[in-house]
Amino acid sequence: MSTPGLEPPTGKKIAISALLAAAAAGVVLVLFILPAEYGIDPTGLGQATGIKQLGEPTRTIVISDVLSGNDAVREAEIPDFGEPVPLPNPSIFQDSETPAATRTFEVTIPPEAETEIKTVIDVAKVIIFSWEANEGSIYSDFHGHDPALGNDFWVRYKEHQEGTGDSGSLVAPFYGEHGWYWLNYNEFPVTVTLTVTGYFEDMIDYGIF
Repeated sequence: MSTPGLEPPTGKKIAISALLAAAAAGVVLVLFILPAEYGIDPTGLGQATGIKQLGEPTRTIVISDVLSGNDAVREAEIPDFGEPVPLPNPSIFQDSETPAATRTFEVTIPPEAETEIKTVIDVAKVIIFSWEANEGSIYSDFHGHDPALGNDFWVRYKEHQEGTGDSGSLVAPFYGEHGWYWLNYNEFPVTVTLTVTGYFEDMIDYGIF
């Protein structure tokens, strides 16, 4: 039985409806599904609307302050299960063919005199140090020189206007001389004992001046 006034759709109308539906599905695929699921964004709409970011891999923030505070924050992609996260700073690990060395210096600084002792360290190599004055309080400056930039270039790691000792570590930010300057402003001599352990190439005692 047929309903009065209602004509069955013709083949042409069915074909047109099917084409319109397919076109609409294609638009949805190109504008939304491809950017969100696969990161494919031929029109740029996914980037503009933020949809494309839904298909990007999850990222995490890895903090590294190993190399003298440089490049403190890095992004690292989360790897596949069972795979290690890549180091944000390759200098975190430094292989060595020789064991760490230890050297101790003892220098007596006359009144109103000064001296320097430096360690020669390659970039990213580490030292651990401690020094102590036998009496009184003296001025000290822990700093480094990069020979490639001339004698006028130097960086300060730590300064004491007055102190009886210090200890710490250093990961060298560049190849060069890294060490200590002491000034004895007392009216009596002061003996400083310095011990350094690490992967240094040499130590230089500049004497009293």
